[in-house]
Amino acid sequence: MSKIDPTARVEDGAVIGEGTEIGPYCIIGPNAVIGANCKLIGHVHVTAQTTIGDDCTIYPFASLGTPPQSLSYRGELTKLKIGSGCTIRESVTMNAGTVAGGGITTVGDRDYFMNCSHVGHDCHVGNDVIFATSATLGGHCEIGDFVFIGGLSAVHQFTRIGPQVMVGGVCGVRDDIIPFGLVNGQYAVLEGLNLIGMKRRKFTKQRLATVRAFYQKLFHGPGTFAERLEACRPLAGEDPAIAEILGFIGKGKRPLCLPAIAK
Repeated sequence: MSKIDPTARVEDGAVIGEGTEIGPYCIIGPNAVIGANCKLIGHVHVTAQTTIGDDCTIYPFASLGTPPQSLSYRGELTKLKIGSGCTIRESVTMNAGTVAGGGITTVGDRDYFMNCSHVGHDCHVGNDVIFATSATLGGHCEIGDFVFIGGLSAVHQFTRIGPQVMVGGVCGVRDDIIPFGLVNGQYAVLEGLNLIGMKRRKFTKQRLATVRAFYQKLFHGPGTFAERLEACRPLAGEDPAIAEILGFIGKGKRPLCLPAIAK
């Protein structure tokens, strides 16, 4: 059975999963669905049509499903969906979606959100992602699996970050970041590949060498970036990671984060 502290307020209509603990002074709205074996430690606020998967731990003063910080919002009941196995630390905020943006904000499985991090409206965050302290997403961002966003970094609205990217601390991310990229700087620039993350994902030495050679040709070869990109398209068959990077670039509608010296 679930365990609900007598000081908590759980509105009629809320669904609380088996084995879930609702700690002191939590407020759970009538449209919330919280999975099994979760632990809301205390002072957690869950509102809107928020769904939280199984085995999540949520720390004090987290606020989940609050209205989108958008001037177009007119009080519609929209959604936030959080996956299973997530850790959400103190004072994390996640906003529900907007009607114009599809009406839903999504967060994947096994994500770790350090204190004061923020997920804006209509964002879509992948699995096994880590947000360090005060990492922030503007609205409509897309974040791939295994991404790490450093402390005090902010991602501009509508920006895409590909899978297995590492964003350094105190970065302003204004442009799309290719899968496997490593970015740093006050206004983020591409510094190379996230080799540490790739090794953790079991990339062999041969695969690393192949992808690094592609990266050098694409970003540091002769000619303009557009010319190099066209020359690199036939390399998609050499490695799935290369195909993923080229596919990501091909789908982009915003500027791409490039090395400081790339043209």
